[in-house]
Amino acid sequence: MTAAKSYFQDRLVLLLLSVNSFLTLLSTILILFRIGGTSEFIVQYRSNLGVSRFKAGSVASILAFIVYAFVVFAANTALSWRSYHVRRQLSLTILLLGTILLLLCVIVSNALLALR
Repeated sequence: MTAAKSYFQDRLVLLLLSVNSFLTLLSTILILFRIGGTSEFIVQYRSNLGVSRFKAGSVASILAFIVYAFVVFAANTALSWRSYHVRRQLSLTILLLGTILLLLCVIVSNALLALR
């Protein structure tokens, strides 16, 4: 059985790939629905700066979260697929870490968009 065939027949791998693709699409949809109306957003929050703790940015700064989500999804899928024939647990760990990164992307982007 080839590595690609066994990779896509592993149920846990398919579950994690489905979760990662769902989180990628969720972050994309939530960001696109919430950016309408204004052209300036809060893109950074620095709690140690006192009065000037909010840093403003443009729409491109917020759209970078969408690019980040797709890059994380693609990189984790490729790394997991390439490492599956070496060790299954390593491949699953890579996918789980990607899930954590995508979940944090959704949380941080929504928190910044709620501050505007």
